Amino acid sequence: MLSFLISFILLFTTTTNATITTSERLREALATATTQRFKEAPKFYNSPSCPDLNNHEHTAVAMCSDEAVHVAMTLDAAYLRGSMAAILSVLQHSSCPENVIFHFVSSSSTSNSQLLQQIIATSFPYLKFRVYPFDDSAVAGLISTSIRSALDCPLNYARNYLANILPTCVRRVVYLDSDLILVDDISKLASTPLGPTQVLAAPEYCNANFSSYFTPTFWSNPTLSLTFENRKACYFNTGVMVIDLDKWRSGGYTERIVEWMELQKRMRIYELGSLPPFLLVFAGNIAAVDHRWNQHGLGGDNFRGLCRDLHPGPVSLLHWSGKGKPWVRLDANRPCPLDALWGPYDLLQTPFALES
Repeated sequence: MLSFLISFILLFTTTTNATITTSERLREALATATTQRFKEAPKFYNSPSCPDLNNHEHTAVAMCSDEAVHVAMTLDAAYLRGSMAAILSVLQHSSCPENVIFHFVSSSSTSNSQLLQQIIATSFPYLKFRVYPFDDSAVAGLISTSIRSALDCPLNYARNYLANILPTCVRRVVYLDSDLILVDDISKLASTPLGPTQVLAAPEYCNANFSSYFTPTFWSNPTLSLTFENRKACYFNTGVMVIDLDKWRSGGYTERIVEWMELQKRMRIYELGSLPPFLLVFAGNIAAVDHRWNQHGLGGDNFRGLCRDLHPGPVSLLHWSGKGKPWVRLDANRPCPLDALWGPYDLLQTPFALES
């Protein structure tokens, strides 16, 4: 629990002062979250060809509709500004924005979950959404320290448990990180076909050095090194995924991921947070998605967060994975060129706008 609090506080602290106590840092972080004010987003309407989900008498029926596009995201104070921009971008570029249903997962150990829900409802009064509590204790004991403290936050592992958290009537979901924007219709991504044995879809990057995601201990073990035998395993980024929750539930994939995390606690087989367990379970057996749907790495590496260019090819989704986040760099007046593409989706009220 202490490691989570420290990670949470560091997300809001740009200086390190040894005289500031952990509790003072926590109060500063929560104060930052509660003083942020966001503009109300415009309402977006369905095109004439869209199914009408608004004719359901009960909201619960619409929340389970297979005709809707279900989007899952985590929700916390640290990345709230990014989440707001991501939501706006999804709605703005959707052909059926009234049929997009958001499922937000928020930590049950923090006291600001209700505040976050209120902020979403105020800025998006027409949004169909639900907030689900995530019990940090379910994963806190399984987290191993990684190369960046933000990656060790328990909420970063909530994607492992989506099939347990979301209602069983939700059969397919698009999982999105909070540091991205879409510039294309999300229904195209959501409709990605999955093969009979494929549980998820994501862009694959087979030119990446796959072996570097695991330690020499892993590769030197005669049993573990056979994990990817007969699998054309490639790196994929877990910040953008289409998941068949029915297959996930029936196949017990949460338990499979947890087994690898338990092994990691006994012998260090990987370094990078929540990604490697997904690779261990799924790499080599996912439905490939065009790279346009995850132009990732725009936040630079996990150490310095330096500026990066787009990968060659068309773009449907821009993803600031890595240390550098566009809202942080814009506020510091040190933006990267591509951060200007994120700016138009920023709903934060500036001090000048508040005064006027």
